[in-house]
Amino acid sequence: MYPENFRYTKEHEWVKVEGAMATIGITHHAQSELGDIVYVDLPKVGTTVEQGKTFGSVESVKAVSDIYAPVSGEVTAINEALNTTPEKLNADPHGDAWLIKIKLSNASQVDSLMSTADYQAYLGS
Repeated sequence: MYPENFRYTKEHEWVKVEGAMATIGITHHAQSELGDIVYVDLPKVGTTVEQGKTFGSVESVKAVSDIYAPVSGEVTAINEALNTTPEKLNADPHGDAWLIKIKLSNASQVDSLMSTADYQAYLGS
């Protein structure tokens, strides 16, 4: 369920790094805790996000939750499809429902994140 090539945060975000670029989203666990997602607020392209700081939010029928950047960098793309179909986050949080893509400013930050096994152990604790 949790892709092996992703890294995870304790706040339930994931990051997939490909060279100097990173794709960021929320985990299956996060979307299941939120329930039916009705709105996603994402930063504009060109915005700088900072590791551990809020860059957007996800609103469900139950609550609004902040989304935290797992790594720092400049936003190069946002998932425009979520503007009209935010419920995709419930259906495919590790795939088509990614949130943002960034150009990494410090690739070594990835090393501080949890592996898939670490994240699954964290969920189990």
